[in-house]
Amino acid sequence: MRPQVTTRARSPKRRQFIANAAAAAVLASAAAPGPAFAQQPVAKGYDIMDPLTAFNAARKGEIILVDIRTPQEWAETGIGEGAIALDMRAPDFVRSLVTLRKTYEDKPIAMICRTGNRSGYVVQTLAAQGFPGLVDVSEGMAGGPNGKGWLARALPVYPGTPDEIAPRLDAVMNPS
Repeated sequence: MRPQVTTRARSPKRRQFIANAAAAAVLASAAAPGPAFAQQPVAKGYDIMDPLTAFNAARKGEIILVDIRTPQEWAETGIGEGAIALDMRAPDFVRSLVTLRKTYEDKPIAMICRTGNRSGYVVQTLAAQGFPGLVDVSEGMAGGPNGKGWLARALPVYPGTPDEIAPRLDAVMNPS
């Protein structure tokens, strides 16, 4: 009897994300400014920044800081002050990033997650598809192998509730 060979099916969410990333690359503008404040330029088409630098840059309006975690995570720890909340699992996530890129052509889009794993994946995937002007806040909110993170640095947060998230998101996505 021949042994049955099985393969692990690819995650439809990951496949959809990659497809969306490819679409975003087509829609995104071609030119990407190189931020002067990036700490560690990476040859792969994106930069890396620590949480303190990201906080200061967001406060000065030099970057758009996006927290890509889940609503449950936002509720548990709050969201970094200066960041907007966009759940990376949402169907319109990449469309929202494209809108941000078109609205803020000259500002890098920095992404943060819990430990830096998801933000690294998203930034690498989008950069590989040609999406310009990306920054990975690689330590994340809780810290991890890349550093101690936003919370351990005692950087300010705001409540991750829908009432707090909605107006901040609206102000950035629909500037007057």
